[in-house]
Amino acid sequence: MVGIIPFFVLKPGRAETLLIFTRKAGQKIRIGDDTEITVLEIRRGCVKIGIKAPRGLSIHREEVYRNIIEENLSAAESVFNPEVRLDDMDISIADRDSIRKKE
Repeated sequence: MVGIIPFFVLKPGRAETLLIFTRKAGQKIRIGDDTEITVLEIRRGCVKIGIKAPRGLSIHREEVYRNIIEENLSAAESVFNPEVRLDDMDISIADRDSIRKKE
């Protein structure tokens, strides 16, 4: 059974659709030509899935993906703050630039 259910994301004015599948253990879902998701096991409310995809495709659990995004945002913000210390070396960005000029 396949159904398409609209849902709303946090970005105002954008609605996306969520494709819902019902699968049993051993059944697969294909995404494009080269990505395959297999339901390996269903036990006590947990679903174990296997994903076969190209090596270059990043695949993360949602909580890991959110942590990556938060770390990237923090890193990007620190680049624009000259008081942020780099690598526990107690060197500010301004000091780093002057060190590079001496080399």
